[in-house]
Amino acid sequence: MKGIAKFFKVSFDEFMVGINDIKPDISNDEAKAMYDDIKLPKRATKGSAGYDFFAPFSFNLKPGETIKIPTGIRAKMDSEWVLCLFPRSGLGFKYRLQLNNTVGIIDSDYFYSDNEGHIFAKITNDSNEGKELSVDKGAGFIQGIFMEFGTTVDDDVSEERNGGFGSTGA
Repeated sequence: MKGIAKFFKVSFDEFMVGINDIKPDISNDEAKAMYDDIKLPKRATKGSAGYDFFAPFSFNLKPGETIKIPTGIRAKMDSEWVLCLFPRSGLGFKYRLQLNNTVGIIDSDYFYSDNEGHIFAKITNDSNEGKELSVDKGAGFIQGIFMEFGTTVDDDVSEERNGGFGSTGA
């Protein structure tokens, strides 16, 4: 295996922007404690392809409910690579946990965005069996897999990114 990336925490200020968006009444002390407890993604076994991302807080999702999670994580990777995000396999199987954009695509240049490349996950409990999903703080809920990609031989893109969704004009 070749090392092509490294995970970092975003700054506390950037995490506050993300957490205030979903928990506007959170105190600075509560947010700081949450931030201090953020664990970097890691693989569970040496044969695992996916790096587990850990919930920065506990949450419950009834069938059909959605939540946006600021992970507090950013990923610096070589330019020929992309980080693809998926639900953890067991949660997808048991609860039909879905990422709202089906697969999260984290491009290598996202790391340098004004928001520090802060990775968010918007997930939905798509259970059609009436199962409520409970995720404890610190539990893995999504996984990221680094994948190498190629470009066409006549590719001449020179534009630079600044931001996440919609930053490339799409």
